[in-house]
Amino acid sequence: MAQKKSLATLTKAEEEVMQIIWELQRCLVRDVIEKLGDPDMPHSTISSVVRILERKGFVDHKAYGKTYEYFPIVTKEEYANHGVKSLVEKYFGGSPKKLVSFLVKNEDMDLKELNDLMKKLDNNSKKK
Repeated sequence: MAQKKSLATLTKAEEEVMQIIWELQRCLVRDVIEKLGDPDMPHSTISSVVRILERKGFVDHKAYGKTYEYFPIVTKEEYANHGVKSLVEKYFGGSPKKLVSFLVKNEDMDLKELNDLMKKLDNNSKKK
């Protein structure tokens, strides 16, 4: 069985750009700038962030002459899963149930939300 590679953590700026790439699926740097809504954002800044995302293994590109079209190679769900697992490991001793307990205490979850969450946890642990 092939081992899944570990994902890098993204900076706030990288994550902001990655969110746009996930939304657009295929885009040019100018598309990202347009979506950011800041026409004064330097092309070189966003281009640098996208190249970092490519080095970190989150995006790839297809070249059309000097123009590069970028697309995600890590899904939003994969990154979210990585983030949640990391959060559970770092702050809840690897226990999803401790995370749920924390959420119940601090987020004022109603009984239906809690029940749904517990069912999902039970189903996931049975799959493993």
